[in-house]
Amino acid sequence: MADGDVKLVGAWPSPFVMRARIALNIKTITYEFLQETFAPKSQLLLQSNPVYKKIPVLIHADKPICESLIIVQYVDEIWTSGPSILPSDPYDRAIARFWAVYIDDKWFPALSGIQKAESEEAKAAGIEQVKDGLVLLEEAFQKCNKGKKGSFFGGERIGYLDIAFGCFLGWLKVTEKFNGVKFLDETKTPGLVGWAEKFCSDPAVKDVMPETEKLAEFAKILHARSKAAPPS
Repeated sequence: MADGDVKLVGAWPSPFVMRARIALNIKTITYEFLQETFAPKSQLLLQSNPVYKKIPVLIHADKPICESLIIVQYVDEIWTSGPSILPSDPYDRAIARFWAVYIDDKWFPALSGIQKAESEEAKAAGIEQVKDGLVLLEEAFQKCNKGKKGSFFGGERIGYLDIAFGCFLGWLKVTEKFNGVKFLDETKTPGLVGWAEKFCSDPAVKDVMPETEKLAEFAKILHARSKAAPPS
């Protein structure tokens, strides 16, 4: 396949960068992965995303595309010969986008807030919020895949909502490790348990999903930096 000049500016621990990498893998696109170090932010990043100055940035034929879910949609629309990522049905597509926004606006902030909590009460509240969100996502999973246990949100192949949610599984495991909790279990989220296992073992995912121990070490470094940073 003639992919053109494709580069991805990102960092391996970022779940948002993982979204772009999975989408490119699904379409079997060859790309150059440019690791962003943030110390300081590279000139390429600042030039490519002057508004948010954040990763990921997909650069296709010298044109930058920013924001992870926009990149996923772009990849799906540009490389049409590969498997479709977004649902073909307009209603199913709207539902997938709705839950992706919920994950980014509500669920993931609750997950990342657990480690930032300044009291045990706040931490416990965050854990419960994450668990409640997973129950909602379990219900969404059952509706989206018509009750086929072990399949994906969009059917028998990884789709848009799988990418939007699945990219956070590494950080979910790290949060479990640090707090001695179990978020996905057969009692309350049986569908998501099977889905998570299948998602992480998929060829488009397994090589870009960080190992839990490696991600945990990175999380410790981030936490130490945040503690050492002067108040803004």
